[in-house]
Amino acid sequence: MTLAERTLDAAMAASPILAPLSARTRQQLATSGALITLEPGGLLCQQGDPGDAMFIVLEGEIEIRTSSLDGVQVRFASFGQAAVIGEMAALDGGVRSADMVAVRRSTLWRIPRSTLIDALRAEPTAAVALIAELAGRLRVANAAMEAARTLDLGGRLARLLLETMGQKSLVPLTQTEIARRLGASREKVNRKLNTWARQDWVELGPSGVRVLAPHALAELVGAAPS
Repeated sequence: MTLAERTLDAAMAASPILAPLSARTRQQLATSGALITLEPGGLLCQQGDPGDAMFIVLEGEIEIRTSSLDGVQVRFASFGQAAVIGEMAALDGGVRSADMVAVRRSTLWRIPRSTLIDALRAEPTAAVALIAELAGRLRVANAAMEAARTLDLGGRLARLLLETMGQKSLVPLTQTEIARRLGASREKVNRKLNTWARQDWVELGPSGVRVLAPHALAELVGAAPS
């Protein structure tokens, strides 16, 4: 078994959608597919493309995004290793609703729509798992839309920092990445972060944004941090 085959097998086993499939069906998905490699910024699919396949992320990260009318890039979500992406258009055969772009060097396995449909018809348990996954993603999307409707830029920025900060309260994102996730301009994000830095709420550095006062940020979104 090659490295790519071992990586694909591990990704399928880790996927909540594909893990319920029998070993035989997973093998059919593997043999029908093809490896895709993308460099950072590489376009996997473009909005309006036919939904003729779904993809398994073997390594790297793929961002789902579109552009607003004024040209600002808006990020919907990003997916890493073992994630299944592009499944919605592949299910109904419609067109892609957004662009899919590699954030960093990424490898994926492309599975044709016909093979996917055959697998789901043969094993309904996987179809139920796929429905559950889509429902979960819809909940996340609804929460993001609600935040965009009810919170100003400061509230949305605070929410993002609190949800994304990891070890030592560091958010390892550039200001450009933060702006894209919020659907805002980098200049507005920079002004807000510098205001918070002067208030000692955050610290700006080459590694990202370090949250110093989580309770102050939590007040902007109406919730105390756990």
